[in-house]
Amino acid sequence: MKKHYADIVGWFETNMPVAQPELHFDNPWQLLVAVMLSAQCTDKRVNMVTPALFEAFPTPEEMAAATEEQLFPFIKSVSYPNSKTQHLLEAARMIVNDFGGEVPKDSEQLQKLPGVGRKTANVVTSVLWDNPVIAVDTHVFRVAHRLGLSRGTTPLAVEKDLTANIPEQKRPTAHHWLILHGRYVCKAARPLCDNCGLAQFCPEFKKRRCDGAR
Repeated sequence: MKKHYADIVGWFETNMPVAQPELHFDNPWQLLVAVMLSAQCTDKRVNMVTPALFEAFPTPEEMAAATEEQLFPFIKSVSYPNSKTQHLLEAARMIVNDFGGEVPKDSEQLQKLPGVGRKTANVVTSVLWDNPVIAVDTHVFRVAHRLGLSRGTTPLAVEKDLTANIPEQKRPTAHHWLILHGRYVCKAARPLCDNCGLAQFCPEFKKRRCDGAR
C-alpha cells in the first residue's frame, strides 16, 4: 500500500505540481462563505454569485446585520438557498459575537459555526493555514475508492486512510489533486480512463479493461 500511495502521489507531483481551489476569494471570510455555498453546488455557480455578494457584505459584521430578505436574493441561484441564507447569517453573527469578527483558525472551532461541517472546516483551514488535513467530498471519496487508496464506507473513514498514508506536508495539496482529478478526469458517470495518466495504478481501470475483454 505504501508503494501504491507513493506512485500516485509522485504522479500528481510531476503532472499537477500546482493544485489550487477553483473558488474565488480574497480573504478568510470570503473563502468560508464560498465553501459554505459550494455544498452540493458547483464552484462555477458559486463564483458567479459571490462578486455581488461580497460587494454587499464584505465583512462578517455587515452580513451579521442583514436580514434573510436582504441576503437571499444574492444567493437564490445556488442549491438550497433558504438553508444557506440562514446558515450564513447565523455563522456571521457567531463570528462577530464569539470570535471577534475573525474566522477561527482551528477546525474544531470552525465546526461550531452553523452550516460548517468537518469537510468545510478542513477545506478552509488547509487552504488558508496549511492545516495538514484532507477534506473528503464526493469527488475525493470516489477517486480514493477507484484508485484503491481507501475502502472506507464513510467520508471520515476515507479521510483517515488518506491522512495515514499521505505525508503531512502534502495533505493540503492532495485534497486538490483528488478533487480536480475527480472533477475533470475520473468523473462519476463517464470517467475518462483512456486519457488518464493514473490508469497504470488504478485497480478500477484494470477491472474495467478485464471485464471489457470478456
